[in-house]
Amino acid sequence: MRNIMIIGAAVAALGLAGAAYAEDGALTGAAGGAVTGAVVGGPVGAAVGGVAGAIVGTAIDPPPQKVVTYVEQQPVTGSIVVEQPVVVGKAISREVVLTPIPDEPRYAYTVVNEQRIIVDPETNTVVRVLN
Repeated sequence: MRNIMIIGAAVAALGLAGAAYAEDGALTGAAGGAVTGAVVGGPVGAAVGGVAGAIVGTAIDPPPQKVVTYVEQQPVTGSIVVEQPVVVGKAISREVVLTPIPDEPRYAYTVVNEQRIIVDPETNTVVRVLN
């Protein structure tokens, strides 16, 4: 039990030190992760969840408004159907064809399950789902 407390304190200290330099996404992720971790694992779970949430929070960089507007204005010529839900932060299949966004190589888009989605083309990670 004592080892768990020491590990928990170390993880909490690392999480707080990292949060000092984090952007809004990391802070939001850290807070959400800490709450979830506390519910599941108590104080140690809160510390671990906070650090994990901060990492996830910084991993998803929302696209700029001009990218969102561009994707919203594109005609929909078809929709690919996938069985898994399309969720921000999760990768979509590499078999899904992405359309690059001019002047924005960090983003591409496609239409999946009749939803326009903006994707990081390097990792195929969904960064925004549009309705």
